[in-house]
Formats: sequence, C-alpha cells, structure tokens
Amino acid sequence: MTKELPNIAVLGATGVVGREILNILEENKVEYKSIKFLASARSAGSQIEFKGEKHTVIEANEQAFEGVNICLASAGGETSKKFAPIAAKKGCVFIDNSSAFRMDENVPLVIAGVNDEDLRKHKGIIANPNCSTSQLMLPLKALDEKYKVKRMIVSTYQAVSGAGLKAINELTDNTKTNLVGMPYEPEAFKYEIAFNVIPQIDVFCENGYTKEEMKVTNETRKILHFDENVKISCTAVRVPVYIGHSESVSVEFENEINENDAKELLKNTWGVELRDDISTFTYPTPKDAAGKNPVYVGRIRKSIAFDNGLDFFCVADNLRIGAALNTVRIAQKVIEMELY
Repeated sequence: MTKELPNIAVLGATGVVGREILNILEENKVEYKSIKFLASARSAGSQIEFKGEKHTVIEANEQAFEGVNICLASAGGETSKKFAPIAAKKGCVFIDNSSAFRMDENVPLVIAGVNDEDLRKHKGIIANPNCSTSQLMLPLKALDEKYKVKRMIVSTYQAVSGAGLKAINELTDNTKTNLVGMPYEPEAFKYEIAFNVIPQIDVFCENGYTKEEMKVTNETRKILHFDENVKISCTAVRVPVYIGHSESVSVEFENEINENDAKELLKNTWGVELRDDISTFTYPTPKDAAGKNPVYVGRIRKSIAFDNGLDFFCVADNLRIGAALNTVRIAQKVIEMELY
C-alpha cells in the first residue's frame, strides 16, 4: 500500500540555498500534501513567493516540526544541530545541507543516484555532502565501479557563492573599486578576491590542509565506501567566479583504463554531461554550468603521471548539485523509497 504524500518543510527558506531549493521543488514537480517555510525569528512574518502564491514565513521552533514528514534544511550548522534531533524525534526526516552531521557514523551521507541504498540506514537525519565533494561523486562513482579507484588528487576552483551572499557582494564591490584604482579592505575573505585567487577555503587543520580540503577526502571515502588504502589529497582554491565550482581531478585506478572507454562511460552516466572535444575547444566552464543541473566533464586524457591514470576537469553549479538540487533529489528518493 502506497503511503500518502508527505507534509514537507523548508528550513532556511529565505537564504540563498533555501530559495534555490524552492525553485528546484517547483522545477522537479515534487508532490506533497502540505508545505511550510521556516526561518529565523528575524525573517518570520515576511512573505515568500512559491508557485505563484505568497506564503508567510514561520519562525523555526520546536512546534514548527509538528506533523512534518520531511524537512529540507539549509540554515547553517548550529541551527541544524539544534533542530535536527527535535525534528527526528517528532518523526520527521531531516535532510541537512550543513556540515553538522556529515561525518556522524549514524547519519547517512548521500548523493542521489550514487549511494541511494544508504538512505535505508537513516535514523531521522540525512546529510547532504559538501558542494565540492558533491559534483565529483557522479563521475567518480561510475569510474570506480569499472576501474576501481586507487588514489586521487583534486584541485578545486570554487565560486564565491559557496561562501554566501556576503561573499557574492564582496566580489562585486571589490571588482568595482579595483577598476577605478581605489583601495579595498576585504571582509568575507583573507585577501581581495577581485582579479585574484585565494588558496584557502575554511580554516587550517593541524596537518596543513584546510577543513574544506579534508571534507573532500573524508566525505568521498564515506559516500563511496572507500577504505584507508584509497589515498585522496585535495587543494581548495577560491576564484573570482559567482556561480560554478570547477575541479581538476587526477585518478589512479587498480585496473587498466582507456580514455575513449572512459569517455563513453561518462557519456552514459546519469547526471553527467560530457563536453570533450579539443578539436573544437569543447570543454566545460563555470558559465556553462550556472543555473543547470548536470555535472559537466571534459579534458579527459590518459595520465602521464600515474599508471592506469586518468585526468579530467569537471564543473557544476555549486548552489544546485552542490546544495539545493541534491537536497531535493534526496527528498524525492525518500518519498520514492517510502522512507518517511
């Protein structure tokens, strides 16, 4: 017997990612019985438009989760830590877009279409991976299934939108002041971001890597069930791009790999779009990805540094596949698999 449609809520509905979640809920025609929009006390009472209608934003509190079956949350780690356990106790499946529960062994970390079966292990909370991890998983899962990943080096080139609205505005303001030769004091970043790249995202760890870099390493292992023998290293760089993270990826595999076979494999991988023809200068850029759902992959070539190695470049809209889109896709899988 099919379950009745769920009552859903969007927590952090007025934020950058929250608004993108609303757009994708509408685009994907997600079916539900009822929907409510939750935010901080500061935003409570304001109006938000969804499907052509105005809705009043409700303050997120313990009572707000009564009767909610699925909550799509993008309101920051502290808010998630506060409300996720409360929501779960009330029988709500809390799909969290923050880093609060990603490495919790009792919380599945899921990319829809990659490790859907992990959803069955949920105990009320499901974590959405970091944006830079997210876009890599679709092509890497397909390659790993056929060739078996041995080690990987990733360099990310991440858009400012990954750091929020303040960072987006800072790129605009910083660019304007640079163009007229005026000094600028950055606030969102350690250095000026206009006409610059910054090789630091998040704080530094004891091993010299940043938290962002370690997220890619640890989350990849968790999602794809890699053991410690699979070596992964990442360098994360902030670039003056508004939307769209890019990644240069070098992977060594256990099995022999042929670049043409790899291209054919990725061409037929769900969620991936191949853009790879150097004769016509066809390869992905962040502008290609902005506002779109696929992970774009190109510059595929046999590695000259690794045995059984492959190098490729992948690009995706970080606000979608890296945040809102995967959150909605997880909700759709939870509904489809009747896990609420």
